[in-house]
Amino acid sequence: MSVGTSGAQKAPRARDVRGTPASRRGERAAERDAALGADTAVDPGTELGAELGIDPDDLPDGLVVADEQGRVICFNAAAARITAVPPAEALGRPLESALPLEDLEGRRWWQLTDPYSGLAIRNGQPERNLLLPGGREVLVSARYVRTHPTGPVHRVVVSLRDTEARRRTERSHAELIATVAHELRSPLTSVKGFTATLLAKWERFTDDQKKLMLETVDADANRVTRLIAELLDISRIDSGRLEVRRQPVDIGAAVGRHIQAYVTSGQPADRFLLRIEQPLPALWADPDKIDQVLSNLIENAVRHGEGTVTIDVAPSASPREREDGEYAATSVTVSDEGTGIPEESMNRVFTRFWRGSKRGGTGLGLYIVKGIVEAHGGTITVGRAPGAGAEFRFTLPVSTPAYLL
Repeated sequence: MSVGTSGAQKAPRARDVRGTPASRRGERAAERDAALGADTAVDPGTELGAELGIDPDDLPDGLVVADEQGRVICFNAAAARITAVPPAEALGRPLESALPLEDLEGRRWWQLTDPYSGLAIRNGQPERNLLLPGGREVLVSARYVRTHPTGPVHRVVVSLRDTEARRRTERSHAELIATVAHELRSPLTSVKGFTATLLAKWERFTDDQKKLMLETVDADANRVTRLIAELLDISRIDSGRLEVRRQPVDIGAAVGRHIQAYVTSGQPADRFLLRIEQPLPALWADPDKIDQVLSNLIENAVRHGEGTVTIDVAPSASPREREDGEYAATSVTVSDEGTGIPEESMNRVFTRFWRGSKRGGTGLGLYIVKGIVEAHGGTITVGRAPGAGAEFRFTLPVSTPAYLL
């Protein structure tokens, strides 16, 4: 495929207004043609992306193209942003001058790769980290376009990407590893200490002391198991492999079971207020995962909030309502009467490792809740409750199977 100047456009028509995308592209084309010279101007019919109607400046990644002499004939807006080099300065210059890249050892990359005089069987360079002047890292990959498989290089197409997104991902992974190591260290140290003590000095302890130690070991083992389950959930959510096995779910009864469990464990019954608006639409969802969502939200309200924990279950409108006008979703709202979540933290609540207080927790629960709700096609929001506490509201579409409609 022939590659030409990136900005060559048809002349603006009389109705084009200066400053519109069409006129700006025409201005960029004129600048590029002037930089390249009339002898290298390319007919618009062979323009890069002409068949698809795509301007290189619309591409999200940096694009640099050099001709058979190694002169830059395309330098799009993203490349200018990444390199801080104006297109007018890059066009027409030798590739290694317009894009002076070095490897991490300070060697000039173009001299090492030698795209025009190197092996005729090479067709490009894989993506790698390289340095721009000033030490800024960029991700660079190159493609060598030849007239035939072992012929001379006709074009060198270079893709540039900023490394900031990858750095954020790497930092997130590093934080995950550090958090996991920290969360595992404490319970495993306890398990190891108590089991070693019991094995070494079994006869010295009374039955009550042994029971207390074993209960502590059991609780810490449960904590480790819970953390591993959270990590597996995060892995499935991030990779898009979270499976949802839909069954009929009585959401009101599910909330009632969680409240009863807290009351049985010692919480006062009057701390919980459950309000269910009938009739609720038939909800099809994964009961285990919905239990996980309810458990996280109610535990969050009990542990970090104060006063009465109110759970409202009600029919709700959905973006895709049924033709007969019936409600097509169910909403569950969990609120408390505590201090609530600061306004500046609202947009970080559902991110990894966010903790609203210092009362424990891994900071992964709400991230998993959001992933589960979205896997069901639902939405979840956070706000301020009427009593000034935190309010979490998630909405699930009824998702009735087609064969039952």
